[in-house]
Amino acid sequence: MSLYAIGDLHLHYGTDRFPDLQKTDPDWVGHEEKVKRNCARLIRPEDTLVLVGDHTWGRSVTERRPDFEFIEALPGRKILTRGNHDMFWEAKHTDALRQRYKELYDGDLEFLQGSFAVWKDFALVATKGYTYEGLDTPEHAEKLVRRELARLKAGLDEAQAAGYKKIIIFLHYPPTNILERESGFTRMAEAYGVSQVVYAHCHGRARFHDSIRGMFHGVRYTLVSGDSLNWCPEKIVDG
Repeated sequence: MSLYAIGDLHLHYGTDRFPDLQKTDPDWVGHEEKVKRNCARLIRPEDTLVLVGDHTWGRSVTERRPDFEFIEALPGRKILTRGNHDMFWEAKHTDALRQRYKELYDGDLEFLQGSFAVWKDFALVATKGYTYEGLDTPEHAEKLVRRELARLKAGLDEAQAAGYKKIIIFLHYPPTNILERESGFTRMAEAYGVSQVVYAHCHGRARFHDSIRGMFHGVRYTLVSGDSLNWCPEKIVDG
């Protein structure tokens, strides 16, 4: 029962609205088949795979269906966390999304946001996160960071109240931007005794080192954006 993670699949089986990069970049062309092959090779039915945001470019139910079917067909238990391009997913309506997914797709994918899921004796706590990338004002970015920190804290408090001492955080955005050495997310991870922070979002070879990787203040930081892994899920905890 091992725990794996990968992010940013950016599937588009049901729509032709997706970036040119996915049509021309050698790291992206045919990436879906790489994911399928690597998951089949690595992941057993008893394992868990956390997909760390940006699952599909599909917006409507019809557009998303083939992408969800692709994810459903991957081996193991699948837990999806929220990314910045997941337009189908409003954070405050996550419970409704879970129910609607079962009704529309009759699937068993798990959607995790602002709360925690259980894997063995670990609590897996997830929120989208946010960090300033120069695309908005610093003031607006700080507002979004505060909102995401509150959601993360709620999940961590919930996990601790349930008695979990082993905790892994999953963010979509990196925990720091290129100007930061630490942040509210890193300080919160330290304060709650988190063992690992897993994040995605950093695309392209020039961005793979935008944030912390490896050990920092007793916490391990792991980047799992798909192209940074050559589309091979990262083992987070060996079962």
